[in-house]
Order: sequence, then structure tokens, then C-alpha cells
Amino acid sequence: MTKRILIPGLIAGVVLLALSFAMLFGAVKLFPNVAVEYYNPVFRSGDERNILFFIHPFILSLALAWFWDRFKGLFTGSMLVRDLELGIVYTLVATLPAMWITFSAIDVSLTMVLTWLLYGFIQAAVAGLIFARMNP
Repeated sequence: MTKRILIPGLIAGVVLLALSFAMLFGAVKLFPNVAVEYYNPVFRSGDERNILFFIHPFILSLALAWFWDRFKGLFTGSMLVRDLELGIVYTLVATLPAMWITFSAIDVSLTMVLTWLLYGFIQAAVAGLIFARMNP
């Protein structure tokens, strides 16, 4: 289990954490109006739970590593196709429903929700690339 799930999951977690920071700064540059939305009182600022943001990539990557190990045989084709399929499955099964309920319940723009949807897809696809290399 360690070689197939834990090690790839932790490596993907580190990569996704770095990617999270890069995409956060990129989003601020590309979508400044969306960045302003984070000043909305619906988002916490300076809360002790902010650490959860930094733990999220590890939780996601370990869950995806388990999923990959369990269902990788269903993903066929080249390594790139397999990791994109993982990104699409994660987006459709987990991210899309979560973004649907978020948009319907919280005062955020459609643009913000769509950027989160894209972010979820990119995270899963990048993790899938790592898993396809480390646990083919």
C-alpha cells in the first residue's frame, strides 16, 4: 500500500500545494475582479482554520491516489489520456456537484465558481499524471 498509495499521494500533495499557490497568484493577475470577491464577508479572514487550505492538497491527493490504485484499470490509453480522464471523472463526480450547491447557496459569482471548477480539474489531472508515472 505504501508504494502504491501513500508515497505517490504525498508527492502529489506537495506538487498540488505548490500548484495551489501558483494558481492563486495567477488567478489574481488574470481575474482581478474575482480576487476582489474574496473580501466578501462570506469568506473567513485571519481565522485559525486557514491552515485547512494548506492541508487540502494532501487530503485530495491521498484520496485520489487510493481511487487511482483501485480503478486505474478502467483508464485506458496513453499516460496523458489516463490522467485527463481522472481529471474529468473527479470534476464530474465531485467538483461539479460541490460547485452547483456552492453557487446556489453562497453569494459568489458564476466566474468564481467556474474558476474553482477548472482548478479542481487541473488538480486531479496533475495528480493523475503523477499517479500514472508512479503507479501505472
